[in-house]
Amino acid sequence: MHDYLFFIPIAIALGVGVISPGPSFIFVAQTAMQKSRAHGIATSLGMGTGALIYSLVAIMGLFVVLQTVPTLYLILKIIGGLYLFYIAYLMWKSANNPLEKATQDQSSTNQHGSLGKAYVLGLFTQLSNPKTAIVIGGIFMAFLPEKIPDYSIPLLSMMAFIIDAGWYMIVTIALSTSKAQNIYTRFKKIINRFASGLMGLLGLKLIFNQ
Repeated sequence: MHDYLFFIPIAIALGVGVISPGPSFIFVAQTAMQKSRAHGIATSLGMGTGALIYSLVAIMGLFVVLQTVPTLYLILKIIGGLYLFYIAYLMWKSANNPLEKATQDQSSTNQHGSLGKAYVLGLFTQLSNPKTAIVIGGIFMAFLPEKIPDYSIPLLSMMAFIIDAGWYMIVTIALSTSKAQNIYTRFKKIINRFASGLMGLLGLKLIFNQ
């Protein structure tokens, strides 16, 4: 069992990384308040899947390619930044729309779109930042032993999924309460436009920062 002790510092580093505010946090918070807890959880699972994919990329060493091939990294950053702009546009566009309430004849799931779509949007939002692959790769380089024990790759990837998805589920549960949604309903226009502006700035930062 002591062969797997290196999982502990990796888990701590991944946990510290995931709680840092960024595009993923903004998108999950927006989904939880504007739509429903189910949509927030679906989005959280998408975020976790993105972390799992980036963990596999890092373990296989593909993140080194992103570091050593500037053109590929730049292309991925531009694509990711443009995707964040798109999310910012959707948030801004919805600022003036009235917040719909679910009725007996129409479930909130149907009203706000499918849970599958929420999952995919969460996944794409997580994958929109290739710097995440570099960060996760750096964590693994720092803490992985020279020879990793059996089953480490699937276990590390699943751990990354659980940490990311688990954190965003906590965020979802906290922000999908009646109190949080009442506040959102009252200040919807301000919240949406603030979130939209912040998401746009993060997109610019992603594209132009080294």
